[in-house]
Amino acid sequence: MIKDMEHKLEGSSPQAESCLLNRQEFNLEHGNEELAFESFQLLQIDTEAESARTLQIDGEMSCSKNVLRKQRHWEKIVAAKKSKRKQERERRKVQRTENAGVSPQQSKRVLKAMTKERLLAAKSSGPKICIDLSMTDRMTKKELSRLAAQIRRLYGSNKKAKKPFWICLTGFTTDSPLYEECLRMNDGFSNYLMDTTEEDYLDLFPLESLVYLTPDSEHALEDIDLDKVYIIGGLVDESIQKKLTYQKAQENSIQTARLPIQEYMVKNANAKNYHSEILAINQVFDILSTYVETQNWPEALKTGVSLGKGYVIPNTLE
Repeated sequence: MIKDMEHKLEGSSPQAESCLLNRQEFNLEHGNEELAFESFQLLQIDTEAESARTLQIDGEMSCSKNVLRKQRHWEKIVAAKKSKRKQERERRKVQRTENAGVSPQQSKRVLKAMTKERLLAAKSSGPKICIDLSMTDRMTKKELSRLAAQIRRLYGSNKKAKKPFWICLTGFTTDSPLYEECLRMNDGFSNYLMDTTEEDYLDLFPLESLVYLTPDSEHALEDIDLDKVYIIGGLVDESIQKKLTYQKAQENSIQTARLPIQEYMVKNANAKNYHSEILAINQVFDILSTYVETQNWPEALKTGVSLGKGYVIPNTLE
């Protein structure tokens, strides 16, 4: 029994060993072995408790190190993402300012003022686009929503253009469903720098200055004349009726023209054998705007005629 007790003393703290050994020696000298055994049991309990506390502390330290290591790793990831986003913002800022022909140091306020100046200058000296909205009563709510979105894209493209057009929306009444859609879908629509009127384009411009752009015209548009007002019918694909805009122009003796798709593009073979020259108003505008800047019809047509229309520039087939 004494040997077992000695074995259990191994690993105990010096203070516990000294205290209990003194008690054991006293009990043994007086023949009280049972009390000596109880002392060894107390020493064993104290030793086990001390070991448990040590394991617990070691475990907490290990856990804390893992948490700190993961936290530092996550902070590095977050910092890297923030840095990447900042670099991307700076890159876009430089790109926007380069495209606008201004220095990166100029503020948004200055850029906004310059954009406004370019748009207002177009009213007196730039090319003019008229969106004919007199046919919106033929359209569904879904089609009106699409038309409102196209007007937003058209205006956005014009703001970015180096040589912007002056835009006029005719036949546009403030109590119409289209007007409500434009206000709902286009932030700041009431502040757009363009003309909006209930009047017809025939009442606003000389007849000889009007050119109605329609895919049904026999005449291909060769150039953009600054003295002309180019009319685009405010319709979307679902609502288009055969030769509707062409007939309207003919009835009012208005000169017509079509985009030179047939002259500079070729039909691309596709499964549905589908080929269409009917474009959204913003696509027509992008083509005209690009041509004004580049004086290159193939380059301009690529910006607005998507592959889904079934036409491509010849050299892109290779």
